[in-house]
Amino acid sequence: MRRKLLTLISVVALIFYLGLNFLPDRFTVNMPLGFLSLSAKHEVDRIKAFALPAGFHVTVFARELNRVRFMRVTEQGDLVATLPKSGQVILLKADRNGDGVSDGRKVLLQDLDLPHGIDIFNGWLYIAETSAVGRIQFNADTGQVIGDYQRIVKDLPDGGNHWTRTLRFGPDGLMYVSIGSSCNVCIEDDQRRAAVLRFNPDGSEPGLFATGLRNSVGFDWSPVDGGLYATENGRDLLGDNYPPDELNRLVKNGFYGWPFAHGSRRPDPDYGLSREQEIESSIAPVHEFRAHNAPLGIKFLRNEGLPEKYKYSALVALHGSWNRTKKDGYKVVSIHQTVDGKFEEIDFMTGFEKNEQVIGRPVAIEESEKGEIYVSDDFASTIYRIIYNKPN
Repeated sequence: MRRKLLTLISVVALIFYLGLNFLPDRFTVNMPLGFLSLSAKHEVDRIKAFALPAGFHVTVFARELNRVRFMRVTEQGDLVATLPKSGQVILLKADRNGDGVSDGRKVLLQDLDLPHGIDIFNGWLYIAETSAVGRIQFNADTGQVIGDYQRIVKDLPDGGNHWTRTLRFGPDGLMYVSIGSSCNVCIEDDQRRAAVLRFNPDGSEPGLFATGLRNSVGFDWSPVDGGLYATENGRDLLGDNYPPDELNRLVKNGFYGWPFAHGSRRPDPDYGLSREQEIESSIAPVHEFRAHNAPLGIKFLRNEGLPEKYKYSALVALHGSWNRTKKDGYKVVSIHQTVDGKFEEIDFMTGFEKNEQVIGRPVAIEESEKGEIYVSDDFASTIYRIIYNKPN
C-alpha cells in the first residue's frame, strides 16, 4: 500500500512539473523539493557534505526536530527553538560533556498556533504565533517556564501566503514583529501586512515601524553602526533572475517599495505603473541577493575570537529557491561592509544543495556568548553547531 501511494505521489508530481514547463518564462519553477530528495534527505553524510572557511568546524547538534525554525540562546547556553508544524517550543540543553551534541531536550510549550519567532527578555520567553504574540515567565538557570502562557497581542493578521511571524527585542527595549504579505504581489487591505511592527514589552502601543517589506523573515541590529538590518524575499513569477531578494537597513517610518518597486527602485511590471511618487519615496536596499535565494535569518557575529574578516560580519541563511529552472541559494553566506560603505557577500557554509540534489535548507542563525554558531535546517529537521579553532 505504501509503495502504491509513493508511486501515485511521484506520478502526480511529475505531471505537475511537466505541465508547468509549458508556461511562459516568467512562470518558471523547478521540481518540488520533497519529491527530488526523499532518499538524500536521510542517507547523506551531512558533515562531509558541508564546506566552511578554514578553522570553522560543524557538528550535528540536534536532529529529528520537526521542521525546526527560529532559535534563541539562553544565559546558560541552552537553546530554545520553535517547531511550528508541531505547535511546540522546545529547549535543547547545551553541550556540557564536549561531544558536540545537545545533552538533552524537553518541551516548554505546546498546542501553539504555528510558533515561529522567539526572544527572551527581562525574565520572559516571548513567542510570535501566526496570529498572536504570547509570553511566559522563564528561568534560564533551570530551563523552566513558570506560570501560565499569556497572549499579549491577539489580533495579528493571518492567512494568505506568508504565515511566519518573527519577533526580536531591540536595544531600545521594544518588541519588533515582522509580518509578511498575504499575497505574491498586491495592495494590502491591512497595513500591518508586509511590515515590521513595534510594541511595548507588554504588547501595548502597537505601531508601524517600517512598511513595503514583502516578507522580512529575519532581522538583527549591527554592533558596528547600531542599524536594524532585515532580509526580504522578493516577489515570484517574473522569471529566474528577477527581482532580487534584499537586505534592507530599516529606519522608523521607512517605506521599502513593495509592491510598487524592487531592488534599486525598479518599477514592478504589474503594480509599478503610474506610481512614480511612491517609488521615488521608497528606500533602496543596501544589498541585493540573487533572485529567489530566499534570505531568511540574519545574525551579526560578536565573538571577539573570530578571524578579523568575520568580526561583526553578518551571517544570512539562504533558504533556497523553489521557483527557478535551476536551484539556487541553499547555503549560509557572510555579509561584510566594505570601506566604501557597500556590502560584499561571501559563501560561508555550502553543501545543502549539489547538482540539484537538496539535503537541507538553512533557516535561522544564532550565536552563543562562547562564540558557538547555530544553524537551523527545516528541511532536514536539524540544528548544526559551528565552532572556530584557529588553524595551526
